[in-house]
Amino acid sequence: MDAPAPNNATPEPGSTAALAAQLFAQKPEAELLYMAQNAARYPPAVGAAAVAELKRRGLLPEAPPQHVPVPTASAETWPELIGALMRGLFIPSRRFLATPLLLDLNLLVFGLMVLSGVSVAEPTGHQLMLWGSNVSGLTLPGQPWRLFSCLFIHAGLSHLLLNMFSLWLLGLLVEDRVGPGRLVLVYLACGVGGGLASLWWHTAGINSVGASGAIFGLYGLLLTLLIGKKLVLDKSDRRAMLGLVLYLVLSNLLAGVTGNIDNAAHLGGLATGLLVAGPLALIGLKTHA
Repeated sequence: MDAPAPNNATPEPGSTAALAAQLFAQKPEAELLYMAQNAARYPPAVGAAAVAELKRRGLLPEAPPQHVPVPTASAETWPELIGALMRGLFIPSRRFLATPLLLDLNLLVFGLMVLSGVSVAEPTGHQLMLWGSNVSGLTLPGQPWRLFSCLFIHAGLSHLLLNMFSLWLLGLLVEDRVGPGRLVLVYLACGVGGGLASLWWHTAGINSVGASGAIFGLYGLLLTLLIGKKLVLDKSDRRAMLGLVLYLVLSNLLAGVTGNIDNAAHLGGLATGLLVAGPLALIGLKTHA
């Protein structure tokens, strides 16, 4: 048995289909379009012939490709979201290297302090001094390394968590723009600047710990980025972020007036970030309007 010819086969010369094709080839486009649009009023062969002629003339668009739905990823569960957040916080990546390392180092030092017997909530001044706090009469001139070590020592878990939360937020905001090396440089330089300011201000003596001076230096760096238009933000977002940073700085300073907080270190770190570390970190960065 012969196989039937396909629908798109060329009609044989002299056949009925060939004669119909020649007839419809002579019809004007308006008539063909009317016949195709009202095919139900004509025999099926007439409507099909009109459509075929319109296609031959290129007057009918090709059928649009079928839309293939893209499979959506399954929604993440709360444990998966928390796990991803923890990995982003504490595991260095190609985008964020310095911030997780600084967080890890602060947490490691505090963990070692607790394992050695230091109180989780209220370490004594003597314990903090043994671990490397910034102490008048010891730091200068004999033990200047305390200006660095005190940045990674905290007077209790609440002190640590507050500073680490601020470090995390500021690190994510600025490290992607200035790079990990500059972020660490600013962090350490402002921490030392805050420690020196603390020793200078507290003439009666001070035993100071914490990353607050370094963190206030990052506030200064962020202010420099915003004022110098080094962050890609429109005018309203830039003003909003400037207002937020200024609010955080002032609220922390006001809290230090009444609490057992070393505002001298805060102001020293902020000044170092604004006057020295911030401009140095911006050298070579492109300006974004």
